[in-house]
Amino acid sequence: MCDKGHISLFTKQDCRILSSEVLPLIGKVLDEYTLLKANRVGKVYAFDLSKKISVKGHPCLFSKASFKESNLWHRRLGHVNLKNMNQLVKHGLVRGLPMKDFSCHENCTACLKGKQHKVSFPSIGDPKSTACLQMLHMDLFGPVKVMSMAKKKYCLVIVDDYSRFVWTFFLHSKDEVAKSIINFMLYVEKQYSLPVKCVRSDNGTEFRNHILDEFYLAKGIKRQYSIPRTPKQNGVVERKNRTLIEAARTMLADSGLPLTFWAEAVNNACYVQNRVLVNQRWLKTPYEMLHTLTPLISFFRAFGCPCYILNTKDQLKKFDSKVDAGYFVGYSSTCKAYRVFNCRTKIVEETLHVKFNESPKDPIPQNPVEMFDLDILQYVPYPPPDESVILADNVSTAVKGNLQGCTDDDDDVSTHLFRFSDNLPISAKPDAPPAPVVPPNINADEILESSTSFEIPAELFPGSSSTSAATEPPANTCTDLIPYQELKDHPLSQVMGDISAGVSTTSQLSNFCLYALFVSQQEPKNYHTTLRDNGWVEAMQLELLHFKKQQVWELVPLPQGKCAIGTKWVFRNKTDENGQIIKNKARLVVQGFSQEEGIDYDETFAPVARLEAIRLFLAYVALHKLKVFQMDVKSAFLYGKIKEEVYVCQPPGFEDNEHPDWVYKLDKALYGLKQAPRAWYDTLSTFLLQNNFTRGSIDKTFFIKKVGQHKLLVQIYVDDIIFASSDPKLCADFTELMTKNFEMSAMGELQFFLGLQIKQSPDGIFIHQSKYTKELKKFDLQNCKKCSNPMSSTTQLDADLKGKSVDETLYRCMIGSLMYLTASRPDIMFATCVCARFQAAPKESHLIAVKRIFRYLQGTQSLGIWYSTRHSYKLVAFSDSDYAGCKLTRKSTSGGCQFLGNCLVSWQSKKQTSVATSTAEAEYIAAASCTSQILWLHTQLLDYGIKESKTPLLMDSASALYEPEMESEDQEIETEDDQAKDGQDHMIGVEKVGNEKEPEVTELGEIDQPNGREQVGRMATLPKE
Repeated sequence: MCDKGHISLFTKQDCRILSSEVLPLIGKVLDEYTLLKANRVGKVYAFDLSKKISVKGHPCLFSKASFKESNLWHRRLGHVNLKNMNQLVKHGLVRGLPMKDFSCHENCTACLKGKQHKVSFPSIGDPKSTACLQMLHMDLFGPVKVMSMAKKKYCLVIVDDYSRFVWTFFLHSKDEVAKSIINFMLYVEKQYSLPVKCVRSDNGTEFRNHILDEFYLAKGIKRQYSIPRTPKQNGVVERKNRTLIEAARTMLADSGLPLTFWAEAVNNACYVQNRVLVNQRWLKTPYEMLHTLTPLISFFRAFGCPCYILNTKDQLKKFDSKVDAGYFVGYSSTCKAYRVFNCRTKIVEETLHVKFNESPKDPIPQNPVEMFDLDILQYVPYPPPDESVILADNVSTAVKGNLQGCTDDDDDVSTHLFRFSDNLPISAKPDAPPAPVVPPNINADEILESSTSFEIPAELFPGSSSTSAATEPPANTCTDLIPYQELKDHPLSQVMGDISAGVSTTSQLSNFCLYALFVSQQEPKNYHTTLRDNGWVEAMQLELLHFKKQQVWELVPLPQGKCAIGTKWVFRNKTDENGQIIKNKARLVVQGFSQEEGIDYDETFAPVARLEAIRLFLAYVALHKLKVFQMDVKSAFLYGKIKEEVYVCQPPGFEDNEHPDWVYKLDKALYGLKQAPRAWYDTLSTFLLQNNFTRGSIDKTFFIKKVGQHKLLVQIYVDDIIFASSDPKLCADFTELMTKNFEMSAMGELQFFLGLQIKQSPDGIFIHQSKYTKELKKFDLQNCKKCSNPMSSTTQLDADLKGKSVDETLYRCMIGSLMYLTASRPDIMFATCVCARFQAAPKESHLIAVKRIFRYLQGTQSLGIWYSTRHSYKLVAFSDSDYAGCKLTRKSTSGGCQFLGNCLVSWQSKKQTSVATSTAEAEYIAAASCTSQILWLHTQLLDYGIKESKTPLLMDSASALYEPEMESEDQEIETEDDQAKDGQDHMIGVEKVGNEKEPEVTELGEIDQPNGREQVGRMATLPKE
């Protein structure tokens, strides 16, 4: 009958022959309740009589569980050993566990990874306590390198000596231990009505302090401490720590979850082991000994198994998915529910409405960290990338070779599979999630810093036309490639997103889609936010790679009596001359505010180039028709050697595993150290002087090298360097010299320097800040009405005490933006300085005056300074002053400007420090101030090889031209008098400019016109009082 597929069923009353069709219905029941299984051998059924087991006094035969079933329950019970599982079955210590003989013919790989250890010491004897909670063993392990999801780094473990029941508490710092112990003592005393008589722990200060001493004394609890470096005296809890950690490590290895789940794994291991480990003395589980109740474990699930969580919180639409994907991470201690990690909400929830998949069809990922963000652990539902390039279906295989050719095997930055950036314009995002078009091992820095563009041919995208395809390499931006237009039928209030983003097409998408994958468009606010973006993680790794190359520091234990300075990460987006983001830069800085003078540093001063020096440099090279080049030293401060003994903390997120408490001893400077700028300047200046450069006599950031009749001019501003020479070979040699000794970047023709946009042409150099001027939208003034001048001549600003107050932060931000623009816009200098006087308590009248400047800029965005090749070396200066222009203090305002030929290189507008008694005195003070600037320019021109014969200083006050015969008691007037006389001794000729003479002008060229020299505008003059 069995050969024909029928089933025989023998009972106490009868025998039945069942059809084979009933087998699928009762198959699962048979497997769960089978006590004995006899295998057929020929025409007989044989079984092993050695498997005779007594269950609570009743002899019976157990069937042997299959390998699959043994492995499943082995995982469900937290990878407890099979011998312990068989004891649970043999003695009936739990309910819900199939009554079978569990065995495994193969070793569990996860157990080998998590539990492999050296030979153990002799086991601990039977406990001396005679009841639960008579003695408690306590210990603290940590800090764990990776913080848990709740930002915890320590785990407090408490073990009951009698029952071996375990409690775990997760803490952020050691100072939370005392409070946790006190709360625990009060809890167990109330719940179990059993007093704690003795506590055993190590000799650490977290367990031995005045708070716990007072509590133990009040409760009459005896304290026992182990002697230092003798953990065997606290062996019960030390061994329990190992058991918990091994179980947690095993479950993490089995599930593939990242280390951020270590606390959940330890908590799950504690929960499971309290219910399944067997106390050999009493043959009971710790749970049964403490609660006098046999534990139920039929609801146990394998840690980390995928699950589907019913969404009962959100208001779902009719066709929305009802479940969220997640992972099982433990059991609730306060309610009847499971703890699951929700991949959509990125939090751990407690719910009962969940379905588990303990035997997933997909293999466990080999690198599960790629499936999670370390901060928010967002699940990304794709398998690990292959070594081959993953391309969209509509891209031909010809592109694969181009993509694979862009890899860099020498780059130490970890590789990732990139996704489309969330910061792309709405119109640029495809309707359906596209397949990634970037190889997993591509080097982002190689693309961003390379002079050639990385581009997918547009003809490979269906629907693209040859007329719209770009003929030049695309710019590193999305918005510049997309044309846009405003439609009359749709007002701006109905337009979603940025209108300047335009509408993307498949042809344009090919130019910028790859770029958007590599560069993050947002600057993170803190370190934890950066872990969401692979680009910022790679930027931090690249920064530490520079540290390693430069041998900046050495990991050492902190010497006694020394203090370590903290470190932090600073994140910035690097932009080009058009204001477009080209690179994510992460900088590790030292918290130098904690340094003490005389201990951590001595000298801190380092010279920095003035903007007048930069403009004079550009005017000089324009006259000689030289090409200006630029370069940037990567991590410049790391080259500066320091003399002091300085220790800094390890960088956040990159602590050493073996020595997390050690510190770094600095051999070279770091950003943030007070002496770092000076150390870098000394290193660079010494290097240049050793290579036959001569330092400027007054500007210590200017270096010149003479080779025959040719000169090499070098101007430095911290780590930014510009240089030019009449011999191109000298520029090439200087570039080679710098790249051999320093790691350089941003090399090429000068286009963007210190916020100035610089356009070089055969006819001269044009300096402007039009890109920054266009950024009026941050003040919501992009649609303001234009005006013809920055300030009306009738405007008289005062404190306006009765006026309406305005936002001080906004007002100061607007003033700061305008001051930044004065580097290339002398026409707004006076108006900006006047408005800046009221930053302490701005009123509505002051804000109106500031907005007028922005209205003026709205109509003059393209104005800048033009340095023509057709001018002379003649230095000419102008001076002027109002009289008692400040209504608050009745002080006058000095103004001045200096020209090299017809090139404006310097200008000033400043309120005088004392009250002038006449217009002549005010004009004289302004002339003296202008004289000091002329003397500085004289000395600077001598370094260029230009010797001025006599510099005219033009002013419109006849009385101030003559030597004053007054005897003023004001010290400033005496000082200014001496300065003016000294200026005349240095061959400065003071002349009067009459109304009949046409005033000098400076060229303010338009950007959009060829060669930048079509419109000639007048320099803004001070309003008449």
